[in-house]
Amino acid sequence: MRDENDGAAGNGGLSFAKENGTRMRTRARWLGVLLIAAAAAWETGAMAQATKAAATEDAPAKAMLATDPWELTAFFQGGVGTADRDDFTFTAAGVRLGKVITDQHLPGILRGQFEYAGELMPYWQSFTPPPHVGEVKVVNSSGQTVGSTPEPFGGGTFTGFSITPIILRWNFVPRRRFAPWIQGAGGVIYTTHKYPPDVLVPHGTPGGTSVFNFTPQFGIGFHYFVKPQRSIDFEANAVHISSSSLGDKNPGVNASVQFQIGYTWWR
Repeated sequence: MRDENDGAAGNGGLSFAKENGTRMRTRARWLGVLLIAAAAAWETGAMAQATKAAATEDAPAKAMLATDPWELTAFFQGGVGTADRDDFTFTAAGVRLGKVITDQHLPGILRGQFEYAGELMPYWQSFTPPPHVGEVKVVNSSGQTVGSTPEPFGGGTFTGFSITPIILRWNFVPRRRFAPWIQGAGGVIYTTHKYPPDVLVPHGTPGGTSVFNFTPQFGIGFHYFVKPQRSIDFEANAVHISSSSLGDKNPGVNASVQFQIGYTWWR
């Protein structure tokens, strides 16, 4: 009896060992499959990241605008007047904050994205001819010019600041590092003296211009991405300067051409 029991116990132990070995081999196989799958997933993810990084490096403008980003720009601006204001020059410096707020729309060459932005120029100057005596037309009651009379005109350097709270920009489809756009905008300029200079009148006497002027404008420009999330920007704006008759006189600056260069941080 003891021998038979010992034999049965031996057979049972051998059977258990075989089952245990089979389970371990099965687990080892599954573990191997999981490791291979994890390695494949990691490699796929790494390749996708590398592909995305390569695309961003190769076409940073396209990659950045596809995210509907924010932009923060520091810029310097300079320009000249035209026509009867061709002896006026301008300089300014400031910052711009903008947000691309749509995906791409419209067909063909018009396809692009809408962006809203605003500018602050704490430094704004206009350089005009120095104070001088000029001829002023004399007009009769019928509106006919009957002669002229010499009058003292103001002039010199005018200093102030400008705010442009409305910039409506259309970013065209970017090409690798190059992203062109057009825009319309409107703002206001405050100067420490009435601008533009005109016939001088005694202080407190009606007849002057205004320290506040409005700046409707239209412009074109482009971003050139020097690396992901960084670009150098160039633009040209046609700017009209007018007090909209806030003063007694509104000679204005019918048209000036302003050029701007900036550096933008994107996010």
